[in-house]
Amino acid sequence: MKQQLQNYLSTPLSWNGYQIGIYIVGIVLFSLGAKGFIDAKLGTDPLDVLVIGMTKHLPFQIGTCSSIVAIFFLLWWTIWNKKIPPISPFISTAAVGYLIDFWNAIQLERFTIDALPLLEMNVAQTQLNLSAVVLVVVSLISCSYASALIIMSGIGIRIMDLVGITMIEKWGWSFFRAKMLLEILLFTTGWLLGGPMGFTTIAFLFLVGPFIQPFMWLNTKYFRMPNYGIR
Repeated sequence: MKQQLQNYLSTPLSWNGYQIGIYIVGIVLFSLGAKGFIDAKLGTDPLDVLVIGMTKHLPFQIGTCSSIVAIFFLLWWTIWNKKIPPISPFISTAAVGYLIDFWNAIQLERFTIDALPLLEMNVAQTQLNLSAVVLVVVSLISCSYASALIIMSGIGIRIMDLVGITMIEKWGWSFFRAKMLLEILLFTTGWLLGGPMGFTTIAFLFLVGPFIQPFMWLNTKYFRMPNYGIR
């Protein structure tokens, strides 16, 4: 895994139209999944827990706060590696953030959570909105498949994964351990800032990652899609 990630980072910036196309589709699909988390109000993915927490204290929307987080991680990576970082992780993180702002601006929730019938049940004396749970499940699948497309494009990589690679090299950690530490750092900091941590946050940690490689396998085997990223 470590060598595959290193090869992924060293891929030259000679992207073709196919790569750019599936990368854009992946970014848009991931932003829709993230918007679904926000609308369901059951917590969000770890990065957005932090970003939304930041919006409560800074005069910025999600896109700008996502960019600030990306810059922080890129500076961290630059200090550790003493070289100029790749720009694609910043583009990926910022693009998703600004797209979420766009979905909020056009009130996309009118066609998602607001359009679903209200179904509720009592779970441990707590009223659970089943419609929100359905939206979270669909959004988790959307983010998993989007991540597979972004990785297969050979262009984008999550900003946390970029720093995770350095943790592997510097400390000899497994990729899973490095990734989990960073994700926990994100949502813990975000929660302290007032970000929406909840059921979705935990589900994202344990469900999105494991589904990425099966989706990549599905794309290559049955849809005959070339894989320019990590295999």
